[in-house]
Amino acid sequence: MNEERILRKVIITCAVTGAGPTPTMSPYLPITPKQISDDAVNAAKAGAAIVHVHARNPETGQPSPDLGLFREILEDIKRRCDAIVCITTGGAGTPDERIAVVPEFKPELATLNCGSLNITTAFVYPRIKDKLQHDWEHPHVASEEFVFTNTYEQIRKYAAIDKENDTKPEVEIWDLGQIGAVNYLLESGAIDRPVHLQFVMGSLNGIPATPEALIFMIQRAREVLGDFTWSVAAIGKDQLRMAAVTLAMGGHVRVGMEDSLFCGLGRLAESGAEQVERVVTMAKQLSIEPATPAETREMISLKGNDKVNF
Repeated sequence: MNEERILRKVIITCAVTGAGPTPTMSPYLPITPKQISDDAVNAAKAGAAIVHVHARNPETGQPSPDLGLFREILEDIKRRCDAIVCITTGGAGTPDERIAVVPEFKPELATLNCGSLNITTAFVYPRIKDKLQHDWEHPHVASEEFVFTNTYEQIRKYAAIDKENDTKPEVEIWDLGQIGAVNYLLESGAIDRPVHLQFVMGSLNGIPATPEALIFMIQRAREVLGDFTWSVAAIGKDQLRMAAVTLAMGGHVRVGMEDSLFCGLGRLAESGAEQVERVVTMAKQLSIEPATPAETREMISLKGNDKVNF
């Protein structure tokens, strides 16, 4: 009997640590450069073609824009595997500090967030406030004043810096209106085709993490933008469920401890690799294979890791 034919490839991204979760929330959250690079490499071994990287203060776990920490992480990942590194431009620091990673490291891929967003985790603060280990965690978790700022001026500046460094923007869509912002960027020449979108679902005032919302977003994006490749990053309890929906719909998938600290109902993930393994299992049951880094570079038009500066 012939083996079942593999129908397509899926790009799996692992968002290793992020800037939202705090050390108190999970003892498995990668904090130090070595922990972050280890988790990234293990995720790549498990089937992730892309690893999405933030940096943290190794003593306190606080999100950090420190380029020295980023370099330590990036060089270790590159030395040990061929994974594509997508560096955050939406993490800690001022807008200028956030984008500094692109001219410094010239990565293959970097996030480009296409709109501002009110972000809060205050709804969990009453449950964990007496357990928080570090002073910085209290305002980080409890604040209802934080605005994740991405003005049009800032977006265009980030896009220009991406172009100057031959870095492809991974275009982050948090809500419906940001599809129009992407169209504006394309029409003005700020970004180029082929465009790679990532729908970030489940934020408190962003796209709901439901199949119906994803279908609507894809349809609307097709109407406005035409052709594109796309991925889904679902937050919290919806991560693996929306990964399954995305696989069935033909999209690519992001998991990782930035987006969810769990791997199954009520069970903390011990690594991002564990979450990647769950997606690989789901994909193979649908005759879908994880794309390799080399295949991914071709699929979304990346320059190759021989052209990065780390």
